[in-house]
Amino acid sequence: MKKIKQKTRSGVAKRFKITATGKVLRRSQNMRHRRRIKSKKAIRAYRVPVEVKGVWSRKVKRMMGLA
Repeated sequence: MKKIKQKTRSGVAKRFKITATGKVLRRSQNMRHRRRIKSKKAIRAYRVPVEVKGVWSRKVKRMMGLA
């Protein structure tokens, strides 16, 4: 019998990154619009990836075919 392969959700694969230790990283929000109003310190902070926590990290891993 053939084993059915699980497909990766390509949209999730483009938006999230899994680290070697298994953490799920995503880009920061609030980076797109009205950047003139935001402070330079805030704009720099938005560049740093943010860890996904809780139930969502398990969901993202499952959608990427890792859990």
